[in-house]
Amino acid sequence: MCDGLEGKKWKLSKNPSKSSNDYHVCDAKRAKDAALSLLPVIGWLKIYRLKEWLLSDIVSGVSTGLVAVLQGLAYCLLASLPPWYGLFSAFFPVISYFFLGTSRHISVGPFPVLCLMIGSVVTRLVPDEGPPTNITGFEGLTRDEQRVLVASSVTFLTGIMQLAMGLLQVGFVVMYLSDTLVSGFTTAAAIHILVSQLKFVLGLQVPGLSGPFSIIYTLEIIFNKITSTNVCDVVISLVIMVVVFIVKELNDRFKSKLPVPIPIEVIMTVIACGISYALDFKTRYGIDVVGHIPKGYEPPMAPNLHVFQETAVEAFPMAIVGFAVAFSVAKVYSVKHDYTIDGNQELIAFGVSNIFGATFRSFAASTALSRTAVQESTGGKTQIAGLLSAVIVMIVTLAIGFLLEPLPKSVLGAVVIVNLKGMLMQFREIPYLWRRDKPDCVVWLGTCIAAILLGLDLGLAAGLGVELLSVVLRTQLSVSDLTHLNLKDFIDVYEPEGVRIFRIPSPIFFANIEFFRTKLVEAVGFNPLRVLRKRNKALRMIRKLLKAGDLQWTSVSNVFHFEDEGTMEELDQPTDFKDLPARIDWNAELPGNIIVPRVDLHSLILDFAAVSFLDISLLRELIRVEVEVYIVACDPYILEKLHDCCFFDAEVQPSMFFLTLHDAMLHIQEKHPQLAEKKFDYEKVKTTIFIH
Repeated sequence: MCDGLEGKKWKLSKNPSKSSNDYHVCDAKRAKDAALSLLPVIGWLKIYRLKEWLLSDIVSGVSTGLVAVLQGLAYCLLASLPPWYGLFSAFFPVISYFFLGTSRHISVGPFPVLCLMIGSVVTRLVPDEGPPTNITGFEGLTRDEQRVLVASSVTFLTGIMQLAMGLLQVGFVVMYLSDTLVSGFTTAAAIHILVSQLKFVLGLQVPGLSGPFSIIYTLEIIFNKITSTNVCDVVISLVIMVVVFIVKELNDRFKSKLPVPIPIEVIMTVIACGISYALDFKTRYGIDVVGHIPKGYEPPMAPNLHVFQETAVEAFPMAIVGFAVAFSVAKVYSVKHDYTIDGNQELIAFGVSNIFGATFRSFAASTALSRTAVQESTGGKTQIAGLLSAVIVMIVTLAIGFLLEPLPKSVLGAVVIVNLKGMLMQFREIPYLWRRDKPDCVVWLGTCIAAILLGLDLGLAAGLGVELLSVVLRTQLSVSDLTHLNLKDFIDVYEPEGVRIFRIPSPIFFANIEFFRTKLVEAVGFNPLRVLRKRNKALRMIRKLLKAGDLQWTSVSNVFHFEDEGTMEELDQPTDFKDLPARIDWNAELPGNIIVPRVDLHSLILDFAAVSFLDISLLRELIRVEVEVYIVACDPYILEKLHDCCFFDAEVQPSMFFLTLHDAMLHIQEKHPQLAEKKFDYEKVKTTIFIH
């Protein structure tokens, strides 16, 4: 066995005292890196393109600000607080995140799932009916003031937990919340939100309940009072929901033709507010309206330590859920726009934002996908758009908030329900999950059912338990299946020019999939998605120049330097040469003004002997930049699952799988005969090994 280690390079251990001294030396470069790390705003402000980006950020900021005002009022109902406190949550956290956040596109503010979790704590300590919990500091406060104190205190505690996790560099905890668990959890939260808004849509007086089976008790009360439904509230809600739903669908269908999405929620809110004021809905039809909105901001307040003791158990899942959702959304847009985000810095940013906001009576902030989509789709380039949206919220709070006083709460409830579409449509994932991976499907169903019946906090804990159990079972089963491996098979592995061999001697699952992707990108030496986008932009420029007659095909050896144009969805598609006379040699010698990253790799072999689960997104990206991907020693069970969930298509084909590494190398040498003519030093084993 030791013979296989002859070519291994052994590193000498460093002097501990010298390493410690080097680490604690402070110089200008380290100070600069520390400043950029703690204040990411400095990094992107230095590259801000004032003439190109400012107008887009202004348009985006105004559009997002209008939506933030409406969602702040609407989501505040979920937290069982007076509506205008939602405006505080759409303002103060945004200011802090502008300086500390690493995402340039997410819209910080109220998130419906977090609002509902806060609402369950608020109604537990200060119920609608009966006396509040005996807490020091409640004396002399009205019920609404007590609820605001509870919400701001639990938000402050949530911020402390997030800040502590960020400073301790434990942002990796979000990896243990798999996409499947988050999907099941948010779907259950959508059910809770839907039920909680029925009382506003139907115009009923229903007390807020919390705890296990509260959703069943709430539905029982609603059905018992159904005969007292306010018909006017129902009609208003139905009209709002139908119109908003239709226009949102049109926005999605024609988003490539519309300069900005139609802000239908804002338009319908203004119309409903005007009609309510003109016809005096509150007096004539008994409709519950937003009511008095105080001007300006209230003075800072200290959190209540007694509330900390009562809510510590609920605050921790709030900290995790708020960060996990925001980080997931931020990651989507960072990949789309080709920049990096830092999970630990995001924890610090949201921790400080929640602490700062709670001081001014706001409640826990994260991000709402719909609001973030508005900020990005209307042209937002940086958090300057977020800062401008906060300015719009501030203008409403200081000057024109009184115009929203006649707004029916049923309108806000209808807006909340319509925005649940994305989360509720996640039910469609169940059949696919069942075909692809039954343990994942069990995690989804277990999390969703537990969160619906037991409440969001206990449901999240139950989902984590089911998920960890599935990981243990998967790992144990994969180990028992792999006991026949013989390490001697890997002694004579080598890498010819243009070939990279990547061995993964451990199962891949949700907790290490991102780590695997990162290490694989490091191993191949380039980001395939970035290369693909550069090539597609190059093809667009070539077609334009050919069409304009400014370019002869004989002069096209490769691609030109170009500006960022076109949607990212189009740039992520495979390169298409169908209307060009010939294919382009991407690695040919480039003219002076041509910038396209070279890809010297033509074949990648993945040794999947220990892998029991497979993520295909990165494989597609590699195939689309003309890198042949081969998978060897794959478990037959994986192949069976891949066939069941329609894994194979024109890009990813069964021919990429080989029984052994030797078979794959013979196939590569047959396709690239120049490799067989070269001699290799078999003593120098060059296999990238990924161990987690």
